[in-house]
Amino acid sequence: MLELTNVSHVYGNGTRALDQVALSIPRGMYGLLGPNGAGKSTLMRTIATLQTPTEGSIRFGDVDVIAEPEKLRRTLGYLPQDFGVYPRVSAYDMLDHMAVLKGIATAADRRQTVETLLHQVNLWDVRKKALAGFSGGMRQRFGIAQALIGNPALIIVDEPTAGLDPEERNRFLNLLAEIGENVVVILSTHIVGDVADLCPRVAVLVGGRIQLEGAPLELIERTRGRIWRKAIERSELHSYRERHRIISTRLFSGRTVVHILSDTDPGDGFVVLEGDLEDVYFSTLAQSRRAA
Repeated sequence: MLELTNVSHVYGNGTRALDQVALSIPRGMYGLLGPNGAGKSTLMRTIATLQTPTEGSIRFGDVDVIAEPEKLRRTLGYLPQDFGVYPRVSAYDMLDHMAVLKGIATAADRRQTVETLLHQVNLWDVRKKALAGFSGGMRQRFGIAQALIGNPALIIVDEPTAGLDPEERNRFLNLLAEIGENVVVILSTHIVGDVADLCPRVAVLVGGRIQLEGAPLELIERTRGRIWRKAIERSELHSYRERHRIISTRLFSGRTVVHILSDTDPGDGFVVLEGDLEDVYFSTLAQSRRAA
């Protein structure tokens, strides 16, 4: 179990990136949703011991993460949003080098580790290929392979599917789901679909604060009967914004489909929706921005 208690972080210029974040994250996949600039990467870097929070505490099992960062690093796998590699080095040689850095000393142990990981992430056939020639999806799968060196108990992946095509995205998410059966995996993203089907629990971070947390089905149930939809002309959007609490819009067949949040039937041709996690997310964003 990963426990965060009132974690805050204020940068030198006065920006409060995290504000009293409190979370209990159990074993399995855990989704952290939030828009760009919400503080997700700051939180991931803080958990990964790359920066020390201004206040608060973080514990992973019996490890005090802030006081004993080296203990966490021994059992941590981290895939940041942007990670660098030596482009002319092969996937096999790069993983072997990283295994040395992780403390796997003997050549036999490293060979077993590297070969197992390359098979697990489906990169065995390109193990001798230079990383510079990898596609975006292949690079992300390589990133997961390096994060898994040493059998970590805590794995953090930050915006892992950004830029991937649908096929690679599905392959990558399926890989994460397999990994997440036995360890704590935190999936930080602004893409609702990445967490909707994979994560038993989800938190929404906006403006450095946790605005919502729980099981997706429970969160969806809270919006039952409150999400309404209507297709309108784009020229009407401004007037609808003045009259309703619009949480999202999208174009469909040349018209603008609006979703609004309302506790009662708004009439005017709106149809009630069952709602999904995306509606929960957008309604949370709309409410938090309105409060600000």
